[in-house]
Amino acid sequence: MLCVFDVNETLLDLAALDGFFARLTGTAAARAEWFDLMIHNALTLTAARQYRPFGEIGGACLEAVAGRHGADVTPDDKRELAEGLGSLPAHPEAARAIERLRDAGFGVVTLTNSVAEVAESQLRNSGLRPLVSTAYSVDSVRLLKPAPESYRYVLEREGVEAADAVLIAAHDWDIAGAAAAGLKTAFVSRDGRVPLSAAAAPTVSGGDLAEVVTRIIGLP
Repeated sequence: MLCVFDVNETLLDLAALDGFFARLTGTAAARAEWFDLMIHNALTLTAARQYRPFGEIGGACLEAVAGRHGADVTPDDKRELAEGLGSLPAHPEAARAIERLRDAGFGVVTLTNSVAEVAESQLRNSGLRPLVSTAYSVDSVRLLKPAPESYRYVLEREGVEAADAVLIAAHDWDIAGAAAAGLKTAFVSRDGRVPLSAAAAPTVSGGDLAEVVTRIIGLP
């Protein structure tokens, strides 16, 4: 089976950006506000069948969130954010979770809304790149996740049927998109998150990657 990992928040810890947002806006909570706004923009653009690189969306949302907190964003601020995104640490259990899948005979790739250059930088700087055979970006199909085309692109490149692949993500919308493309799904319920109420339940779920991987390995 092919395991397709989401990257941001699933493998990498965005909490490393809290200090940046605290300095810029006065509150570390602005980081979650910013990321939620990014996802709202990404979902809206995808539903409208439009595409903008994820980094551009992030920059626009940074200005919006900073403005809400009475702060101005400079080019240096945007560069600092980009550098921070490119050097996010992995969640503590991430490397071992991937190693367990590989040891059990699973293929491991990633699929992210970030452009390919950022994806490669993130995985390399987090130490996870040697554990992943290929880092895929939705930039290749010009549609952000959860558009089904992004998941199908990975399946086509890997030569794998949807029923023989599982998408692993900490995002309810990512799980729903992968399910729509026919993949099995594994939801990481970090911080008490729950799947979408109106969508089909994920194939497996768990509180962190270690728990999720145990359940994937146990799938029939």
